[in-house]
Amino acid sequence: MALKGRDLIGIAETGSGKTLAYLLPAIVHVNAQPFLAPGDGPIVLVLAPTRELAVQIQQESTKFGASSKIKSTCIYGGVPKGPQVRDLQKGVEIVIATPGRLIDMLESHNTNLRRVTYLVLDEADRMLDMGFEPQIKKILSQIRPDRQTLYWSATWPKEVEHLARQYLYNPYKVIIGSPDLKANHAIRQHVDIVSESQKYNKLVKLLEDIMDGSRILIFMDTKKGCDQITRQLRMDGWPALSIHGDKSQAERDWVLSEFKAGKSPIMTATDVAARGLDVKDVKYVINYDFPGSLEDYVHRIGRTGRAGAKGTAYTFFTAANARFAKELITILEEAGQKVSPELAAMGRGAPPSSAGHGGFRDRGRGYGGGRHWT
Repeated sequence: MALKGRDLIGIAETGSGKTLAYLLPAIVHVNAQPFLAPGDGPIVLVLAPTRELAVQIQQESTKFGASSKIKSTCIYGGVPKGPQVRDLQKGVEIVIATPGRLIDMLESHNTNLRRVTYLVLDEADRMLDMGFEPQIKKILSQIRPDRQTLYWSATWPKEVEHLARQYLYNPYKVIIGSPDLKANHAIRQHVDIVSESQKYNKLVKLLEDIMDGSRILIFMDTKKGCDQITRQLRMDGWPALSIHGDKSQAERDWVLSEFKAGKSPIMTATDVAARGLDVKDVKYVINYDFPGSLEDYVHRIGRTGRAGAKGTAYTFFTAANARFAKELITILEEAGQKVSPELAAMGRGAPPSSAGHGGFRDRGRGYGGGRHWT
């Protein structure tokens, strides 16, 4: 469909190969255009929500563009502009960018979008979650209207649909699987009802059970929580490293490469790592804190069970998360997973009996003790 030159909306589950579905037609598209003249901007623009995802897309682009001598570059914040500016001035056919840094580059006249005829928005749902809508609109207003636009997302909430309606012309819409939110069936899902104070001991016990040298990814709610648990794990002798938005790009890259190489098999992370990160053989995902939405739950556990592999997800669920119980049960049942009696009771709105009555603290009202929400 993309090869026909038509606008396209692609909705597909995590780990299903969306990247190549837009990169291969992009390469065919570039090959059909006149060569770049000096001062020309890119022909293909790919917008992505995070630096990690942008870099990963560029690796694929380099691999598959090499035979056509197509040059690409990655434009993202948190690193010096120099090398990125040099790439742009030399001329590249494909630019993969996060919205903020791209706007910087346009405003400082280091590139222009006059030749962009193939535009990709990847992980559109995540970009909107991260508040990038004004930047996306600003960028799109500078791209010629006769472009081809491809819009990719793992979920299809109202906001995503609204943006698509504004910027796509008579698009094909392809849903791989069902439009309802659902988890990848190759992932075994376990949900454990715990109280906040039991989490750390449960985590250590779980690690003792499952640690066999394979990669384990642990998700937290906050950057502070991430650092605290990582410190504690290291003190207790577990080889853990952490990745989150406050760390420098160099450190994030290093942690990721240690994790990918298996040198440090345990990585703790905030949701910055939940989208699009493709690390081979993540065998376990642990949700130490339940995420703020079911979409994020599906994305987090989607870091395992990729490209046909099997994986397992463990989730700690507290009384404070009770409002998600019903939807979570729907997702578990759809994927043929067991629902524990405690979770089922929570889904029906019954107060938890064993989950320690310290659990009824509402976000932001913390009555001392427990976690301080940041």
